[in-house]
Parts: sequence; structure tokens; C-alpha cells
Amino acid sequence: MSKWTGKVGFAVNGEVEPGLWVDEVVEKVYKGELLSDRWRRQNSIGVNDNINLSNSISIIANPYAFEHCSSIAYVEIKGEKWKVTDIDASTPPRLILTVGGVYNGEQA
Repeated sequence: MSKWTGKVGFAVNGEVEPGLWVDEVVEKVYKGELLSDRWRRQNSIGVNDNINLSNSISIIANPYAFEHCSSIAYVEIKGEKWKVTDIDASTPPRLILTVGGVYNGEQA
């Protein structure tokens, strides 16, 4: 296991004006451990294959992370943002985040 420090992006839904709800992305810095470091190529219809990570990161979560764990959208690993596909909250004070493909959504 290697140490990890990076940004976690939360897509928090908020009402901008009456009847208009928009996801606002908030980034927070967390520390933890990189539990597994795996990647794989996924065949696609396009010219290039897609690269997906199968990494698991155990972060030391604060109350904000536990309250908004369902809003976690991405994790930054080695300068790239990756989609969070699975969250395990069974071992407080840690959250174990599993990441998949590249994150292409809204960013902070």
C-alpha cells in the first residue's frame, strides 16, 4: 500500500433559482492509502481502446465526506480525474473508493 494525497470531487445538487437545480462540483483534499493499483484496456468501437482503472483508495474521511458520500463523483490520481464507481463506508473513519474510467463531467 502506498500513501496517497489528492482531490475528491463532490457533485452537490443545489437550487440556483426556484425550480432550477444544478450540480455544483466541490473539490476537497484528502489523504489516505492506495490499496490497489490496476488498470486495463477496454475494447471500444472507436479507434483507440479505453483505459479503465480498478484502483481502490482508502481515504480518512471527515464528517463532510460521510454526509456527502453519495455525491462523490471523481478522484484525482496522478493528475487525472477518474470516476468513482463504488464506495464502501463499512470501516469508519475510512471510506474505500473504487474508481473506473476517466471522468468527463463537470469540474470545480
